[in-house]
Amino acid sequence: MLIIKLFIIFAKIGAFSIGGGYAMLPFIQREIIDKNHYLNLKEFSDILAISQMTPGPIAINSATFVGYKISGFIGSVAATLGIVLPSFLMIILIATFFVKFYDKKEVKAAFLGIRPAVLGLLLAAAYSVTKSNVLDLKSLFIFIFSFGILFIKKMDPILVLIISAVLGIIFY
Repeated sequence: MLIIKLFIIFAKIGAFSIGGGYAMLPFIQREIIDKNHYLNLKEFSDILAISQMTPGPIAINSATFVGYKISGFIGSVAATLGIVLPSFLMIILIATFFVKFYDKKEVKAAFLGIRPAVLGLLLAAAYSVTKSNVLDLKSLFIFIFSFGILFIKKMDPILVLIISAVLGIIFY
């Protein structure tokens, strides 16, 4: 039953969240932490960190790791299929009609409305993750340092993760 519930939760997230992986994070948090209490915020934050470091889209990686944490290998398969299947089916459906309707005024207007909403979802996810991970002055320093070298210096994100891991070992 839990496997089916995981599939349904992630299928709902996959079907109704627009904007990619980061935009899905608030939905995953609400369903997995707030509503069903499968994980706590610290566990979810750890999963997000691992999902960010491993190859592949963060939403799929997060679903896989969350599913595994909740219900092992079968849970990871159910969550991964749940998050991917709706998007896959919608892309096939949309691709069939998109070329025909893309130049319509209403379609362009809808996309203009969706873009700021996606930004809002991304900021909500960033705020939630920041709140649960910036806990003291050391973590605040690592956060500001990482943001600065990513934003200002355009440093490779993998290198930033490695430097942050070293700082974590030194500080903690």
